[in-house]
Amino acid sequence: MSNVSDVIIIGAGIIGNATAYFLTKKGLKVTVLEKSEYIGNGGSSRNGGGVRQSGRHPAELPLVMYGVKNYWPTLSEELGTDIEYYQEGNLRLGKTPEHIKTLEGLTNSAVSGGLDVRMIDYSEAKEICPYLSEEVIGASWCPTDGHANPLLATLAYYRAARRNGARFISGAEVTEIRKIAGRARRVITTEDSFEADTIILTAGIESNRILETVGLHVPMNPALLECLVTEDSPPLFYQMLGTAMADFYGHQSKHGSFVFGGTTGFEPYTSLGKSPPATSSSAPGTCRGIMKYFPVLKDLKIVRSWAGWMDDCMDHIPVIDAPEEVPGLVIGCGFSGHGFGISPTAAAILSQLAVGENTVLDISKFKYDRFKVRT
Repeated sequence: MSNVSDVIIIGAGIIGNATAYFLTKKGLKVTVLEKSEYIGNGGSSRNGGGVRQSGRHPAELPLVMYGVKNYWPTLSEELGTDIEYYQEGNLRLGKTPEHIKTLEGLTNSAVSGGLDVRMIDYSEAKEICPYLSEEVIGASWCPTDGHANPLLATLAYYRAARRNGARFISGAEVTEIRKIAGRARRVITTEDSFEADTIILTAGIESNRILETVGLHVPMNPALLECLVTEDSPPLFYQMLGTAMADFYGHQSKHGSFVFGGTTGFEPYTSLGKSPPATSSSAPGTCRGIMKYFPVLKDLKIVRSWAGWMDDCMDHIPVIDAPEEVPGLVIGCGFSGHGFGISPTAAAILSQLAVGENTVLDISKFKYDRFKVRT
């Protein structure tokens, strides 16, 4: 099989897979290279599945609002897989006056960006979700937020791209991007080489290792995230859940289990590896927090927990750009744990950058050169 394509995508997470899908819909020949033996083995399989607009950085808000309006509601039908998308709203909860002040700031920012989100008191939050603890004193409420299954969505894009002719190669560790006549053209792996007119890098925390082979660098660090899933429960509530302090987030899945995630504080003490282990402290700590908000869940058993690295950018928003420093290269990385919800829109934009089309939204705030020192 020929190793020459129109586009090479490095990284088969949800961003890479969705980008492959959009490009194959345009009729392009696409090759996707994935270091892992498994599709979606990075942040795409290690997140809480939130499709939320509330609590977003103002720069990201247009991307996720566009996706909620134009992609997520019909994605299961389009990709031919039930991705378990629920649009049942998002409760971001607070228990102290300081929490409420934080939520008010996030709400005001989102409202100024055109989002339908508002502050509600405990009684109204209780009407939306009757299982709330009495410790909750208020919340922000966005009725158009939701959640989906990240594993199913990632694989749905993968399968749809393959049906359209995309070639996926797993176990292909990229070591270098090489320029030919000043343009990014060749991708070298440990065992082979590939060529294309355009190279798209969507490799998460691995991106800098590859970018540095063409003299680029995105200021980002690895951040450890951990998730847990419970045994099945009768249907209780399908809102996306979060807190003012972001100490946990999650939802109840279609088949009944609850999926929760959170940050751990163990990042500086965990070595980078293929699959970092979940710690014995993190799941119990997350569960103690959850029970303070939802005591009804206290007897649920934890089925498993898992950990993974996300690419946390310095300003906590991604780089989505075709940098002028390296013609032929398109970058999509630094999603800072927010990539799942904006993945359809981000992928659509990456595919447009790859073929020189005008992007569906303004991406000036996601440019690579925003980190340059200006004099």
